[in-house]
Amino acid sequence: MSEKKPIYLTQKGLDELKEELEDLINVKRPANILAIKEARALGDLSENADYDSARDEQAQIEGRIQKIEKMLENVVIIESVDKDKVGIGSTVQIKYMDEDDEVDEYTIVGSQEADPFASKISNESPIAKALLNRKVGDIVTVESPNGSYNIKITEIK
Repeated sequence: MSEKKPIYLTQKGLDELKEELEDLINVKRPANILAIKEARALGDLSENADYDSARDEQAQIEGRIQKIEKMLENVVIIESVDKDKVGIGSTVQIKYMDEDDEVDEYTIVGSQEADPFASKISNESPIAKALLNRKVGDIVTVESPNGSYNIKITEIK
């Protein structure tokens, strides 16, 4: 058996996942079953686009339900955040050492909640991997697919 990989989520992320699962099971699945019944009632299934579409949607709904249920089995809630060192849940202000001291701020979250447009980066990203367990003032090297670069931790929130 392969070891199950933890899914890191904030409480908000967990609540959103549970809401999505509830919606899939109690709203989308019943609506899809009805759509399949109605399409079936139209007759010949071999050339029934409504039926094919409803079956495709059913596969997507069931696949997403299974994925969420598996994720929920392995959830680790991100709780209190240590302000002394970077961890999952930390908001970190960094300065790029090579680029005119450009400053950025990221919140490190689990991969399911990552949203680069909201400055939420996955704990599995190159920057987060370099930052984890480091302290304010540390200069770390980020190994990215485009080469390595140095950043300095200026603040942990």
